[in-house]
Amino acid sequence: MKKIIVPILFFILSATAGKAQTILPAQYQELVKKLVANLPKNTTVTEKSSSTNSTTLIDFAKSMLGIPYRYATSNPKVGFDCSGFVSYVFSNFGFKVPRSSREFSYAGKETSLENAKVGDVLIFTGTNSRIRRIGHVGIVYSIDENGIKFIHASSGKAHQVTITDLNGHYKDRFMKIVSIL
Repeated sequence: MKKIIVPILFFILSATAGKAQTILPAQYQELVKKLVANLPKNTTVTEKSSSTNSTTLIDFAKSMLGIPYRYATSNPKVGFDCSGFVSYVFSNFGFKVPRSSREFSYAGKETSLENAKVGDVLIFTGTNSRIRRIGHVGIVYSIDENGIKFIHASSGKAHQVTITDLNGHYKDRFMKIVSIL
């Protein structure tokens, strides 16, 4: 008999507890209605808010200039590798992005260099441009008449978070660009 009563009591308590949690007191119901009423009706991202987001993102990334390169690290107190840096920057703004440079090729929406925007993620080969395998990432920092600059954690001469022109060596290594914002 106890074997039957215990599951029945458990079921009744679970059902009533779940129901109690879904009913809000009147004062909170009114507050929730006001908050919902003030939410924006249009959920599309406008050009202005998109540029504001990229500006904020780039300003945050720029605050880490000079932090040393450190393989397999995504901690500003210790250092960054390339994907650790990019992942850290985007994660700070609530974006769920990959931790490895290879996985960035599947993140966001692929675009072209002609349609690149500040805040897009550039994906490159490793240091040997002849081996067409993803091995480096950076964030578009600026676009002007002189071309694209990107911010990244470089394992090269700079050996730190730095800003680099997308030309020469990096242009040869370029594989694709994705938009996360």
